[in-house]
Amino acid sequence: LGGLGRWDAEHFLFIAERGYLLEHNCAFLPLFPLGLRLLAALLPCPVPLQPRGRLLLAAALLNALLAVLAAAALLALGRAVLRRPGQAFLAALLFSLSPAGVFMAAAYSESAFAALAFGAMWQLEKGRGWLSGLLFALAAGARANGLVNAGFVLYSSVRRFVLQLQGTAAALRELPVLGKRALSLVASAALACAGISLPFALFQYYAYVRFCEPGAALAQSVPEALLQLARDKGYRVAGVGVDKPPWCSQRFPLVYSYIQDAYWNVGFLRYFELRQIPNFLLALPVTLLCSWAACTYVSANPWHCLTLGLVRSKGEERGKARDGFCGPAVFVYVVHSTALLAFGFFCMHVQVLTRFLGSSSPILYWFSAHLLLEHEPLLWSTGTDNPASGKPPLGKSHSSCGKGTSDNPVVRLLLNWRSITPLSKSILGFFLGYWLLGLVLHCNFLPWT
Repeated sequence: LGGLGRWDAEHFLFIAERGYLLEHNCAFLPLFPLGLRLLAALLPCPVPLQPRGRLLLAAALLNALLAVLAAAALLALGRAVLRRPGQAFLAALLFSLSPAGVFMAAAYSESAFAALAFGAMWQLEKGRGWLSGLLFALAAGARANGLVNAGFVLYSSVRRFVLQLQGTAAALRELPVLGKRALSLVASAALACAGISLPFALFQYYAYVRFCEPGAALAQSVPEALLQLARDKGYRVAGVGVDKPPWCSQRFPLVYSYIQDAYWNVGFLRYFELRQIPNFLLALPVTLLCSWAACTYVSANPWHCLTLGLVRSKGEERGKARDGFCGPAVFVYVVHSTALLAFGFFCMHVQVLTRFLGSSSPILYWFSAHLLLEHEPLLWSTGTDNPASGKPPLGKSHSSCGKGTSDNPVVRLLLNWRSITPLSKSILGFFLGYWLLGLVLHCNFLPWT
């Protein structure tokens, strides 16, 4: 299990064991470490383990469960949005082979965030606003980019209101009613955003009290070796020293933004250096896929994108809206994925894009499933989710290599690797290659995404 505790996992394990003792630990939000600490305390261990060993075991078990829940939530979300069960199933299978797979298993918060975010999106599609808001809020307590998910709630509210206006005849006497609806919309949207942001805001306040208040003291004794390490590395220890951190004096004292800037040099175009070219190449596959997804969607739905999806198409009015990846319901997810891609590419350490997008957006998996079902003849034999290109299903058949079909489309493609298209090989090669390389490199403390 030691390989699952490398790189940023060290921070999560340290927080779970000792709390937010060091200032730079505050870049890692508390939901996942709290879950680790609770599960480690409850685990029955027939063999005595050191605290770190118990935490590693808890991380492996917890993330295994959360990854399964994330796949199930993605499957349910795909069925609701894509309205093609086969495509949704293939996307969930691809998530199980995610190129960010090692981070779903290691002591990282990716699995927790994916399970909460995909679950919240699904509940929102089902019309369960309060439950989706709660899950989105918990996701914002796991990763800071969970704050962006408030956009889903805002868009859903605005679209519902605009479509209601389109369905009613405009009349002067209805203006007061419409005004009340608009005020209700603004109030509910503001409340939803505040609720989703609350865990993040509370944590920023906790960090301020812990590192900025003069009366803050250590709740536990700190080994001298750890204090010496902090002094050698220049780490700030809570309750040690008299000088306040610089961020405490800012108008909005956000420790998260300060740490990203001061400790990791995260900022606009800061990673655009010649020596970072290998990291840009590492992020190239996910960048190309998500960019291709956005271009495909816009080219298939130019008017829908131009009107921000706020105007019903003729197909929607007749109750025959387009399904699949290019359906109208996918619009907000494409916008979300593209916004994360642009922010990650220009403002973050670009090599983390694979796990950043792989745990935050369903588009990576939906679009890959769309490409496979559109362009891989071997998958047309399923008889379901016929490709939009109009090619007929082939019925039950066997591949040219003589190997029978499988109910699992990914297994079928792997069993008939020589006969599948180059595009299918590229997609599966990316997913499986990054999954395997990540497992080997990350667990051996070698650089990875």
